[in-house]
Amino acid sequence: MDVTAPVARLATAAALMLRLLTARSLQPSHAGALLRADDTGLHLIGTDGEVVVHLRVPATVHTPGEVVVPRRAVAETLTALDAADARLTVQGGRLAIRVPGARFALPSLPGATPPTVPLPPAHGTVTGDDLRTAAVPVAGAASREHALPMFTGVRLRTHDTALTLLATDRFRLATASIPWHAALPPATATPTDTDAASRATAGSIGAATGGSRVEALVPAAVLARAAQQLSRIPAVHVHAADDVFALSWDGGSITTATLGGGYPDAQLSRLLDIAPACTVEVDADTLAHAVDRAAAYGGAHGRVTLQAIDGALLVRADDPLTGESEQTVKATTDGAHTIRSFQARLLLDALRAFPHHTVQLRIQEGMRATAFTADLPAATLDYLVVPLRTPPSTDT
Repeated sequence: MDVTAPVARLATAAALMLRLLTARSLQPSHAGALLRADDTGLHLIGTDGEVVVHLRVPATVHTPGEVVVPRRAVAETLTALDAADARLTVQGGRLAIRVPGARFALPSLPGATPPTVPLPPAHGTVTGDDLRTAAVPVAGAASREHALPMFTGVRLRTHDTALTLLATDRFRLATASIPWHAALPPATATPTDTDAASRATAGSIGAATGGSRVEALVPAAVLARAAQQLSRIPAVHVHAADDVFALSWDGGSITTATLGGGYPDAQLSRLLDIAPACTVEVDADTLAHAVDRAAAYGGAHGRVTLQAIDGALLVRADDPLTGESEQTVKATTDGAHTIRSFQARLLLDALRAFPHHTVQLRIQEGMRATAFTADLPAATLDYLVVPLRTPPSTDT
């Protein structure tokens, strides 16, 4: 392999691969990045055992070929270079990286070639910013206990003009809806023609009357990690098959296996049918700061109590060992002067899903979940948190 590539583009791709892949795998084969040069440019392919990342960088290919090198070492080497272009050449068992005045050589990793899996069919497109706005808070509501795999995922489901995301760990639930542009994509796509498939998909938006429906249960951690990194991508294409889910964009793709099982729609519909006894509107950041301060006084479980009073929310916490806290946060309240207790960690996750916004709390009767929502620019986001049991004498 002999190729010349722009250093900045190549370093950006190598760094993105590191961020999209986890570093926790102990298998040596997961530490490598495959660099493959062909007539379409220079491809970087890597896996951590859970996802496969495929990135492409425009390059001048002098001699096609491929080599597998440690992905962290190649990313760190390229990031440190101060040059416009770099010459990458395979020499014996090493990858030589040359720039004016310097040469670096990385060892190859025989037998550590990552898989190159085909992309499933593309069904439509969302913007990267919309995807991040919805996926990050929704994925945060998924369970981290792998004993129940269904609850560690985010369910994605498409409708005519919307993509909905939903996740729950049984103590909280988050759901969001973002604009969806259905498209009629090419029948098949492979990792080597990711960009061609993406361009064809993008070109069909608006002309298509609708693509096939998508319903997939995607690992929450994978989706959140990808959404954070793709927030500035104008068009992210959604691919899905029976057991594979992928996102692609101009220059790359990330592919993962879906989780088995499905969500009980009837039960979820009942949970999302909110009947508030009290409605509160309050600045999300201000309330989050108050809850964070109160959590230090909430004992081992971080129990924090919210009480709706005229024109304010009373934020309380007390514990025999840590003391007590009481703060008043300005708010607009409507309905009964209700008291509910929450685990501070869950309450903070809900409030932090709406930064710099006025959030509406719809507090229901008894032990029914409290719903948090706000007017976001593009996404519709609802976050439900189940309250802790409150002594009858203090719950009105």
